[in-house]
Amino acid sequence: MPLTEPYDDHLPQEDPVALDGALGNPDDNVVSETSGPSGPTTGDGPAAEPEPTLPEPVRQRIVTLTAAVLPTLPTDEVPVPLRRVAKFAPNRRARLGAPVIAAQLAADPLFRQRVTARVLADAGDLGAAVVEGTAPAAADPVEVAALAYLARPRGWRELIDASGAAVRAEADSAVVAELVREAEQRATRAEHDRAVARVEAEKLRDELARVREELGQLREESRQVARTLRETQARERKATELLATERGRAARASADVDAELRRARARLAEAEAAAGVARASAKEARSVDDARLWLLLETIGQAAVGLRRELALDPVDKLPADFVADAFAEQPGTAPAGPAARARDTDDPARLDQLLALPRAHLVVDGYNVTKRGFGEMSLEQQRKRLITGLGGIAAQTGDEVTVVFDGAERMHGLPPAPRGVRVLFSRKGETADELIRRLVRAEPAGRPVVVVSSDREVADGVRRHGAYPLGADSLLRRLARS
Repeated sequence: MPLTEPYDDHLPQEDPVALDGALGNPDDNVVSETSGPSGPTTGDGPAAEPEPTLPEPVRQRIVTLTAAVLPTLPTDEVPVPLRRVAKFAPNRRARLGAPVIAAQLAADPLFRQRVTARVLADAGDLGAAVVEGTAPAAADPVEVAALAYLARPRGWRELIDASGAAVRAEADSAVVAELVREAEQRATRAEHDRAVARVEAEKLRDELARVREELGQLREESRQVARTLRETQARERKATELLATERGRAARASADVDAELRRARARLAEAEAAAGVARASAKEARSVDDARLWLLLETIGQAAVGLRRELALDPVDKLPADFVADAFAEQPGTAPAGPAARARDTDDPARLDQLLALPRAHLVVDGYNVTKRGFGEMSLEQQRKRLITGLGGIAAQTGDEVTVVFDGAERMHGLPPAPRGVRVLFSRKGETADELIRRLVRAEPAGRPVVVVSSDREVADGVRRHGAYPLGADSLLRRLARS
């Protein structure tokens, strides 16, 4: 923004006679300005004459010079609006305080004179030359214009105009140089583009030759494919005729198969009827066998204790149920071949004691089936704890192997330590306790007494087929209550 200066008649006036005697020019009508400690400077025009428009570099240099001398002025000589600016850092003073400094220079001639005195003192010979109205040829025109604006010697406007012309000439030269540089860059890029275009043209010519060659090959292949297609169509017509013939034959064969299937279904219905009669007869025979087996067990029950001592084998490290417990996460094995012939179920609670008295008996308990029937009002943790503790007493009294099975994808936390002789198993994820019980029964050798306690009819039927003794949950609950 241009800096302007108010009329010089704002300055305090001195005695005209004294001023004329000091300058030695009594006929001059120009009013002098008092500049302070550095001495007077003289203007070359009337006070009312408007100031020239300053080039931007000159204006910035004036602000920079003023900002540099602000801290050197006494506080009472610094205008109030500039006292805060004078405390800024040097690099911020000219940048942030430029508007305030410019306005104060234009509005306060006395302040401008004080600044001029210190700027001229710092400028040395150049300042003295500017005060005399001359400018060295080698001097920076911007610096000369800034000093001329502040000092305002005779001809200071011409110095500022000359500086503006020099600045504009430098700017024009810079613009011309930039245009020349851009033209050279464009010429270089154009030459490069031409070279690239020549290379691309060569590539395109090579590609065109290759495409033409491939086109000839494709035409030849197309002719061969057309011949192959005609031959294939001829073979397809022959195959269609053969297919129609084979479909007729297949239709006749299908009719014959349907007739044979109806005859086979009739024979199957007759066989199923005969099988039903056979199953009924087998059921009656099995009931008779159950009664005979019951009488046999009642007869030898008292002798079981002695036989147990006589027939007991040497102890082993792992029992069959231990192998199932180690591998129950794997697929269950196949059931042992041969008919089941171990024992049958009974609802008599006393049967549990008789069966546990058999040598090397194995008691398998369906955990939640028993606990929910006997003490379902408790939490699951309390149910498990009570059942496991009771089974520990039975194992201690009988010396039999005891396994209790619970439903659960993974082992529960918070279980009490299993008592001696009691094995606690949880079914794996995707497997029920019923399936694990059947696997335990299948793992036992033929002839060993296996007692399964569960009120689930499906579990009872499943283990009975593998020769185990199924008993209801009430028999075990009464046995635990007795303990």
